[in-house]
Amino acid sequence: MNSLDIILQWLNNFFSAENIKHIFSYNEGEPMIFTQFFFWGFFAVVLFFYSMIYKRQGLRNAYLFFVSLFFYYKTSGLFVSILLFSTLSDFIIGQLIYASKKKTIKQLFVAASVFINLFVLGYFKYAYFFTDAFNEFFHTQYEVINHFALWTNENIGTHFEVNKILLPVGISFYTFQTISYSIDVYRGHIKPVKNILDFGFYVSFFPQLVAGPIVRAADFIPQLYKPYRLTQYQFGLALFWILKGLTKKIVIGDYIAVNFIDRIFDNPTMFTGFENLMALYGYSLQVYADFSGYTDIAIGVALLMGFTLPKNFNSPYKAKNVGEFWKRWHISLSSWLRDYLYIPLGGNRGGSAGTWIAIFFIIGFIVLLSGKMIVLYIILALVALTTVLALWVRPFKNWLTTNINLLITMLLGGLWHGASWQFVIWGGLNGIGLIIYKLWRKISPYEKYNNILAISFKIFITFNFITFTRIWFRAENMESTWQIIDQIRNNFSIDLIPEILKAYHKVFLVMLTGYIIHWLPVRVKTWYRESFIAFPLPAKIIVSALIIFGIYQTMSADLQAFIYFQF
Repeated sequence: MNSLDIILQWLNNFFSAENIKHIFSYNEGEPMIFTQFFFWGFFAVVLFFYSMIYKRQGLRNAYLFFVSLFFYYKTSGLFVSILLFSTLSDFIIGQLIYASKKKTIKQLFVAASVFINLFVLGYFKYAYFFTDAFNEFFHTQYEVINHFALWTNENIGTHFEVNKILLPVGISFYTFQTISYSIDVYRGHIKPVKNILDFGFYVSFFPQLVAGPIVRAADFIPQLYKPYRLTQYQFGLALFWILKGLTKKIVIGDYIAVNFIDRIFDNPTMFTGFENLMALYGYSLQVYADFSGYTDIAIGVALLMGFTLPKNFNSPYKAKNVGEFWKRWHISLSSWLRDYLYIPLGGNRGGSAGTWIAIFFIIGFIVLLSGKMIVLYIILALVALTTVLALWVRPFKNWLTTNINLLITMLLGGLWHGASWQFVIWGGLNGIGLIIYKLWRKISPYEKYNNILAISFKIFITFNFITFTRIWFRAENMESTWQIIDQIRNNFSIDLIPEILKAYHKVFLVMLTGYIIHWLPVRVKTWYRESFIAFPLPAKIIVSALIIFGIYQTMSADLQAFIYFQF
């Protein structure tokens, strides 16, 4: 068989009916993610056709919108309809806000946008929680019904399960984007997008659609109307971000998760306290490598198409205090919560009507989580006591005024991740950590010192606090959480440490390498990034090929989904 016959046979197999069906159909077990070869084939095809139309802005934006819809369909199936609903509703509401003359009417439309988005998010994310809580309180036996699936079954003839609700990938991210769009139109920061295809492209742009960063309309929409531009430097930078992100995700995050972390968290009592502790340190590295790795790839992929996404991480484990950590970690979410929740609640100036609404909302969640009315009575008593103290003790009132909205923001940030005690405690601990630091920095004799010893000590304390709170973030349930803590406290097994280090020496070496790279000085990271960008094109290709070969040599048999897909 000659080479032409081989090529023709390959083309025949590739374009077979079965293969075409596989390419264009949704497979729940094979979502399209950045670590799949299929994604990079998809992206190559996208770039091929993009190169033909990129100069025509309207066609370019429409093309990328439909490509993004296909990407989301391959990732989440018919949940793409929810994305389209969110896009259409907020596009219309944005037009209505801008066209309205009266402020009260504008506010009603903004409220409608917030309600619709949060209702859709809450339905898919918290339906099981509210149903279970209702049954617990009133001793009923209601079951969750997927009304969206029921409607499509009755009207379209589909055959979805109506007694099961799945969480659409990325819903928490794109609903926050559409909410911020409506609010920014109301505030006058941007004018509404006139073309629904352009708006749909903003909402669904596939590199950042399913796990962020959360993109502000004011930052992204102006880019829709700028001509395509990709300099040699930007090409090198995009390639660097993609390779860096894949390395973080596969070589570091997935490797230590599959070979160590997941085993410990699945059954913490089967391992020593030392192993549980090292799993916590490992998870801090894994969640950073996984999430920031996704963001790096998204930024690089978007840049190749001429679009700039915001930076989402800034070496967070270099933070010297909890406040600084949250300015370096998941920056797009932290800044979103600051601008669209914390400041509107009143910031550090004091409470507002929104503060009380948020307090009662959080109380309601906690009471439902507990399933006991006694918890409601205890919380209301504490609120009453706090109110009395605030009225009679001025220093306490000033402290409460300054910090209440901060604690509320962190608690709601925890509940954004999911409705469970773990996320309530995780958010609450971080809120308390922020408040304690604000008090500590006023009396700390070390705050003014910035020598290497003082900085190292501050980083050490902050990093260990953040790692400690992640017990609640990662553990499967509260029982598992207390098992981990108990193992660390009572079953540390110091005598077994040498044996454990030997057994997991490869995992610990990867962890050590990951942390060393993370804590490298900025000038060192800038040097190797700029050096790569400065390579001539043939050298870039060779280095990239070697890195990709090395990356996929370490890939686990089963592809690991990105952690933040579940949120």
